[in-house]
Amino acid sequence: MARAGLSAERVVAAAAELADEAGFEQVTLSALARRFGVKDASLYSHVRNLEDLRTRLALYAGGELIDRIAAAVAGRAGKDALAAFAGAYRGYALEHPGRYAATQIRIDQSLIAGSPAMLRTARITYGMLRGYGLAEPDLTDAVRLLRSTFHGYCALESAGGFGAERDVQVSWDRAIEALHLALTHWPRETTNGD
Repeated sequence: MARAGLSAERVVAAAAELADEAGFEQVTLSALARRFGVKDASLYSHVRNLEDLRTRLALYAGGELIDRIAAAVAGRAGKDALAAFAGAYRGYALEHPGRYAATQIRIDQSLIAGSPAMLRTARITYGMLRGYGLAEPDLTDAVRLLRSTFHGYCALESAGGFGAERDVQVSWDRAIEALHLALTHWPRETTNGD
């Protein structure tokens, strides 16, 4: 029987808080049980196991992230949309490091396909990139470029990996300008004989 006051939503929200406080890898069922003052077994009424908990946390954080991005890019196009998207992404990654780490785990594709937040993420991201005239397979390549650039920058910045005196924000702005130029002049994939 489920303990009064506990729900899957409360457990996942507590996991998100714990992730930001202690790090994503520290999110365990035992740690959450201690937080709620219950035995580990009490949580199994709400999540199947640690993998299920972390997957739910990833989807939860992904929803928060795309909500922030959607609000930032609303009514924008081109470079303005790209800068707003990137800024919202970076802001979330730096403000919520544990939740952000959760968004980087590999999730079963069937769960992604059924997640409104993940579908919204694809719609907003691809919509922004279509503004640059991109279509598949270039859209997938461009998404990978943006994700790896944003993630790499945020990971280095949060770890204190930028030691040069140049302002980190100025470098970020230049990186967005470079991405804008790359997307504007994207090398289109051609078929043999073209």
